[in-house]
Amino acid sequence: MRKIIYSMLISLDGYVESPNGDIGWTAPDEEVHAFINDMSREIGGSLYGRRLYENMSAYWPTADQRPDAPAIEVDFARIWRAMPKYVFSKTLDKVDWNSTLMTGDLEEEVIRLKREDGGDLDVGGATLAWSVLRLGLVDEFRIFIHPLVVGAGKPFFPQLDSSIRTRLLETRAFPSGIVYLRYEVT
Repeated sequence: MRKIIYSMLISLDGYVESPNGDIGWTAPDEEVHAFINDMSREIGGSLYGRRLYENMSAYWPTADQRPDAPAIEVDFARIWRAMPKYVFSKTLDKVDWNSTLMTGDLEEEVIRLKREDGGDLDVGGATLAWSVLRLGLVDEFRIFIHPLVVGAGKPFFPQLDSSIRTRLLETRAFPSGIVYLRYEVT
């Protein structure tokens, strides 16, 4: 069965965005971006909520066509376009860029995707990830901790009714001060 992986860049104090919704501070340097690109190549698909899908599809479909595009972004744009994307939304009526609109029951749809053949799936966007996490369907966390305290905003983890036990699988510290932590849910 495919795993569901919840992965994001977060602040040192655990937030994925600032109180005003800013995520500009999460931009990875080239070394971290290359590491993320390599992980993304191995993913079998991404689960998106409407907001993240709209943000990603506003930039990545043509990011590699900009004359000033850094090679690392060119690489990610090509990975992103090729990756199957499953967009969970009740308000969108159409999605593009190798995407499938998912309008059914979240739990049923995610379980169906987990049972399909293919590589593991990542869930992007805290709001959708919180819902998948509360359903007990997240199998792994991949967290990139940015050396910045934002003080408030949207946290990586939602309030939960019970704790989640994990086991550390991997760590890596980057020269930029970003630390990567990979945990499996036990």
